[in-house]
Amino acid sequence: MAQPGASRIYAGETSEQRRSGRRVRLIEAGIELLGTRGREGTTVRAVCATAQLTPRYFYESFENLDELQVAVLDHVLSAATAHVLAAVEAAPSAVEARTHAAIESFVSFVVDDPRYARVVFAEAFGNEAMMERRRVALSGFAALASEQAQSLYGSLEDTDRLVQTTAQMLAGGVAEVLMAYTAGELETTRDELVADVVALIEATGAAAASIAVERQG
Repeated sequence: MAQPGASRIYAGETSEQRRSGRRVRLIEAGIELLGTRGREGTTVRAVCATAQLTPRYFYESFENLDELQVAVLDHVLSAATAHVLAAVEAAPSAVEARTHAAIESFVSFVVDDPRYARVVFAEAFGNEAMMERRRVALSGFAALASEQAQSLYGSLEDTDRLVQTTAQMLAGGVAEVLMAYTAGELETTRDELVADVVALIEATGAAAASIAVERQG
């Protein structure tokens, strides 16, 4: 006999596993709807219909639509981060190779599935909670860029501020470029885009290093 408070097993799953599975289905439905219909088409009814769940299960996992939309953005950004890190780790240790791997993998992530691009670059705007998550994510990417720069280029005394500023500028700039590209505003191929962004990042990094040396002179 099951003890009070113990998880009940049904179809080989505990109640916690079933609840987690329903939450995943709701997030996947949110990605589909936000990525194709936008926020206006992402209603509780539409999410539940897409996930094939009743509203009762929606409110089991999320207090409201805003909470679901933030969870969707978190999911997409986490997947993007993992995708980029895997590509960088698999690349040769040379600076150029790792920079190219990072940019190429991020471009492929948002271009190969247009839903991701729309969630990150369009639907996040106009929603305060999603915008804050996007800001935090960009800061995270900038921090990763700073770590890579310090490990690949080495560090000079008192250059942390310059490195952080450069990384923030590059993270925000790349995001804006990809937003324009996925919106069809740039007349360039994917390969050309990757090559141009990589070249600009390398040039910016070299300029930052030069500035750091001058300041220590």
